[in-house]
This record gives sequence, structure tokens and C-alpha cells, in this order.
Amino acid sequence: MLHLSKSRYCSGVQCPKMLWLKKYLPEEFDDSVMNQAILDNGNEVGDLAMGLFGDYTEVPFDENLGNMIDETQRLLDEGVENICEASFSFNGCFCSVDILKNKGNKHVEIYEVKSSTEVHDPYQHDVAYQNYVMTKLGFIVDGVYLVHIDNSYVRHGEIELDKLFHIEDMTETADSLFNDVESNISRIAEIMEEKDEPEKELGEYCFAPYECGFFGHCSAYLPKPNVFDLSGVQRRTKFKCLRAGMASFEDLLGDGKLVNDKAIQQIRHELQDLPASVDSMAIEEFMGTLSYPLYFLDFESYNPAIPKYDDSHPYEQICFQYSLHYIEKEGGELKHKEFLAYPGEDPRRKLCERLCADIPLNVCTLAYNMTFEKTRIKEMAALYPDLRDHLMNIFDNMKDLMVPFRERKYYCRAMEGSYSIKYVLPALFPDDPDLDYHNLEGVHNGSEASATFQRMDKMPKDELEEYRKHLLKYCGLDTYAMVKVWEKLREVTNT
Repeated sequence: MLHLSKSRYCSGVQCPKMLWLKKYLPEEFDDSVMNQAILDNGNEVGDLAMGLFGDYTEVPFDENLGNMIDETQRLLDEGVENICEASFSFNGCFCSVDILKNKGNKHVEIYEVKSSTEVHDPYQHDVAYQNYVMTKLGFIVDGVYLVHIDNSYVRHGEIELDKLFHIEDMTETADSLFNDVESNISRIAEIMEEKDEPEKELGEYCFAPYECGFFGHCSAYLPKPNVFDLSGVQRRTKFKCLRAGMASFEDLLGDGKLVNDKAIQQIRHELQDLPASVDSMAIEEFMGTLSYPLYFLDFESYNPAIPKYDDSHPYEQICFQYSLHYIEKEGGELKHKEFLAYPGEDPRRKLCERLCADIPLNVCTLAYNMTFEKTRIKEMAALYPDLRDHLMNIFDNMKDLMVPFRERKYYCRAMEGSYSIKYVLPALFPDDPDLDYHNLEGVHNGSEASATFQRMDKMPKDELEEYRKHLLKYCGLDTYAMVKVWEKLREVTNT
């Protein structure tokens, strides 16, 4: 018998081969496509939404799905009005309804909860599948609804569920897709019965609506490097090249029309192993815009789906940490300051106060991709009027260390077409273990930093202190890396 859940069904709609690979070649799955912070947000939103309609009873998870189905039936028989994770199965098609409103006499309403701030197309398959299973089981589905976050909500005091969540009526959509669900299930069942790996061309569905963890496996036949290794080229352009028979860098260089000049530069450096391309005059001009004292700033932030603090909205970027390296004069000593909040309290006020104390007025502050830091500073300046003048002074005197690399004034093969510091740094310093993010413990990138801070309020004290060390070391490396990049730019221009 076919065993489908609503998530597996939606994967099968995106690409049936994905389900076949999950069953027969699970070791080929690249779990880097999974974002732990997004998963954590989804779980937190789902738990909170259970109380949207008042009292409820949750069906506890059980690896034996039959137990969940039996418990759901018991609650229905008892007349429980709001049942969360209500579980059902029809011909091997299983679903747990986030919130089932039991209206009696087999009449029900389905509420699917999402942590997004709007309705996305893939959700229609999710609700249609649940509507199909329930209808096939003889229930009368009076309504199918999608519950999602209202991003305009601003928290003041306790969370107001009726304002945090928006309910979208998806009944007409779910009903219109009823026959499609049946045909999709049949198609998935046929694929799952195949003994050999199904053949399916690469396409946009490899990345949309969700990036597939089997893309590396399915694209293994392509030459190395290939069109998908290009940086700064839109995905639809990459697939256009692939369909035109231009997968390898050699093919792309021979045509030279479908990709942009920066991509051609990446291709040439890769194929011809060209030396670093350095525009010394342009870099010298950029360096001339900087002045001592020099401050190198990096923020870490997280964006909880459910606003945790007053005067914050869903998914607002909340800065909880910064690292600051600085040099006060030509030939001066490199110094360092830092801030890391403890979980549980709003970190923004203390961070701003420390930042104003650590960065004097009218000094040059460098960030890498400064748009992020400047946006956060502007937001916090609006939040704290008494600190606004100092914060906006930092804002006004900020420079972006990324500019020479984004504009390809300094480029080499090892950058692989990217100007992210995670590529630029190892390209400039390939043999320095102190500059290798892989050598860090616990936290290796911004996503891990965000997820770590979000989990810290649930950590035992010893574990919390250990992860604070990891966060401080990671963020400290970000600004130290900026210092090293700045030194390299000085070196190539003799400034």
C-alpha cells in the first residue's frame, strides 16, 4: 500500500522522483537545504496557533500512526470541538490536520497553519490533500482555511492571537483541486512501484517551490564545473543554457551570449587559470574614502516568527550581538570590543547603548555588505529617540568593504564568482587556519548563529555559556576577517 503524508504528497507534486529517492536512496539527500531556524519557527508558530479558537485537545504524536487515528476518533466521538493534530488515513494517505473544528454530525472545518506571512501557491496542494482525505472518509468539509502570520502586527504586552494570525478561506481552491489530488496520488503510486530510478530531466521544479536535497545526485552527470556553478546568474538563465545544450564552462565561453560579463570572467579564470585580476587604481580610490580611526563592525541577528519583545513585529531582524575591531591611527594596535546579549530579555536597547559607547562620533565604520548593518541601525534609531543622533552618525559614516569585490576590482579564481566574505576570505588567505570558519566549534555561519541564539533560552546554564563562547568566537572572526581583507587591499595598492 502507498504510504503518503501531506508533506510527502506535496513533495510528490513538486517531483515524484523525489519521493522515490527518499525511499530507495536516502543517503544521497543533502540536508544542507534544511534550515533549522525555519523549522524551529514553524514548530513554534504551530504550537501557538493551537489556542486560536480557545480550548483544544492535541493528539499526541505516536510513531504508530494508528494510535493517533484511534485517539482522534475517540475525541470526535466525545464531541471535542477543537482537535489539534487530528489524524486520519484513507487508502494509505495519512494526514494530521493542524486544527480540526468538529461541528458534529460529521461536519468539520480544516485549518492549516503556516509560519509564512502570506499565502504561497504550494499551500493549495497541502489543503487540497487534506480536504480529499477527509471527504473520502465521509466527512462533510464545511470549510478549508489557511492560518498564517500577519506581518503588520506589532506586539504590545501579551501576544494577541487574533491579531497575530490571519485566516484565509481556501475552500473553493481545495474543492477545485479534488480530482487533481486523486490523479496526483495515482501518478505518485506508479513512480513508487518502479524498480529502477525514474528518469526525469532537471528543471525549475528542482528548486521551486522548495530546493530539493537530491539535486546534487540528479545533476551528477553534468560536467564539472557546469552552468549551475556560476555565481550571479539567475536560475532561469541557467536552465535556459542547459536546454540549449550549454552545460559546461567550455560551452558557455564558446557562446558568450546567454550569460553576463561577470560570469564570463568567472569562466575564463576557471578554464584558463588566470592570475588574480586587480584594478589597483580603483581599489586605491576606494581606500582613499576611508580614514582613521577605523572601526570594523558586524551584527548577528535572528528573526523570530512570533515577536518576542514589545514594539517588534513578526520576522523583524533583532540584533543580539556585535563584534568590533578597531585601529585608532596609522600603524596603531588592533583592538577589539564585543557585545552578546543573554536570551530572555530584549537585547536591542543594551546593544545600542554599548554600540554608542564603543563607536565615537564622526569616525569611519566599515561593514561587509553594509546594507544589513545600516538597516538595523536605522530601525533601532527610530526605536530609541534618545540614541538616534549617535546611531545615525554611525549610519552616515559607514563604508562597505565589499565594494571592490562586488565590482570585481579584485577577483581571482578561488572566489568562484562570489563576493561573499565566506568566499573572498579563503581566496585571499588559503593557508591560514585562523581564518578558516570550518575550524570553529559550534557556530560556523550566520544561520547557525541565529538558530543558536534562538535556542539558548532553553539551554542548561553550562551549555548556554559554552555556546556563548562559540558565538563570540564566530562573530569575532567576522570582523577580524574584515581587518585582514582591508590589509590585503592596502597591500595591493601600497597605501
